Amino acid sequence: MNRRMVWAPSASNVAMVTANERIEMRREERGWWRTELSTGLSRADYGFSLDGGPPLPDPRSPYQPHGVHGLSRPVDHSAFKWSDARWRQAPLSSAIIYEMHVGTFTPAGTFDAAIERLDYLRDLGVTHLELMPIAEFSGARGWGYDGVDLYAPHHSYGGPDAMKRFVDAAHRRGLGVILDVVYNHLGPEGGYLGKFGPYFTDSYRTPWGDAVNLDDRDSDEVRQFFFDNAKMWLRDYHVDGLRLDAVHTIFDASAIHFLEQLATQVRELEGEVGRSLIVIAESDLNLPRIVTPREAGGYGLDAQWNDDFHHALHTILTGESAGYLADFGSIEQLAKSLARGFVYDGTYSSSRRRRHGAPVAGLSAHRFIAFAQNHDQVGNRAMGERLGHLVTIDQLKIAAAILITAPFVPMRS
Repeated sequence: MNRRMVWAPSASNVAMVTANERIEMRREERGWWRTELSTGLSRADYGFSLDGGPPLPDPRSPYQPHGVHGLSRPVDHSAFKWSDARWRQAPLSSAIIYEMHVGTFTPAGTFDAAIERLDYLRDLGVTHLELMPIAEFSGARGWGYDGVDLYAPHHSYGGPDAMKRFVDAAHRRGLGVILDVVYNHLGPEGGYLGKFGPYFTDSYRTPWGDAVNLDDRDSDEVRQFFFDNAKMWLRDYHVDGLRLDAVHTIFDASAIHFLEQLATQVRELEGEVGRSLIVIAESDLNLPRIVTPREAGGYGLDAQWNDDFHHALHTILTGESAGYLADFGSIEQLAKSLARGFVYDGTYSSSRRRRHGAPVAGLSAHRFIAFAQNHDQVGNRAMGERLGHLVTIDQLKIAAAILITAPFVPMRS
């Protein structure tokens, strides 16, 4: 707590700035800068000035009480009093997941308000809550996929202690907590990472611009930035698992892929914290390697979302066939998904105009998360219709019956 460090390899000088102080920092190896602080100064809101510029939030800011452009606030994680020492989450194979958006789950839109409704979810039979991203983003409300301060729970949801109270309360009720994290891009407003160092590379392109730099020059520190972030949520916030957003836009040609290295570090953390942890991927690749154990040559993640199951079920129920849904629409495809995981497992996709995916072989069905709808399938529609707006109540019952009896881990939102 009595020091500050920041990675800024291209800067000629770096200073830590508070409301009343400016402290010059000392350059160390590999572009790190460091300064020692008095106890009082270590508790002050702060930012970093690069080469005499205005103070910017800490890339690893633990709290942004004044939003994405404000100063960072230190957090002493050892100060929170947890009550979940004996907590152990249910196995993923027996999970029923509920996808939750903290900002709209209650009228107040806070962690503390959400606690009041946890009993309801438990009584429904839910075993795990999957929180949509809560890292600091611009404004007070949003999906969270444009976060920029990845270490800071959003201030309008209540900040760090409120999130800890929520997780602790969930554990008291027997509910695990999975956190959706975004490691493939940052939001456009308040995204200062690129000013500190080569966090991005133009070697690859994503829908949001340059890709996160995971295999180019200076990428070791960038990779560790995300690994440390993942471990912070699991260790300091007692989160039980992570859901990785759109891993098909995470580009890495390294000998050890980012996903494999992340899974390895999470496995090592399990030994430190003494409880099981899970990592789930969202992937458009239909690539079984993602959830194949490392011992068998895979990346070693625990599960991945199964969009093929959703698309096959949705098209049968609704008759929709626009865009990528044109690849679906037959009962045989739904049956194939239920029996073999992916519909497109090396078969030709007309929307892609090429073969897509690889066969699922030797993997338990609990490696796949199934759903009849999720935030993408609702929020990306022009009018935001949920499945209940598109089909009859009898069709909804059919969807629920298929989802619950499918061999996959069910999720609802």
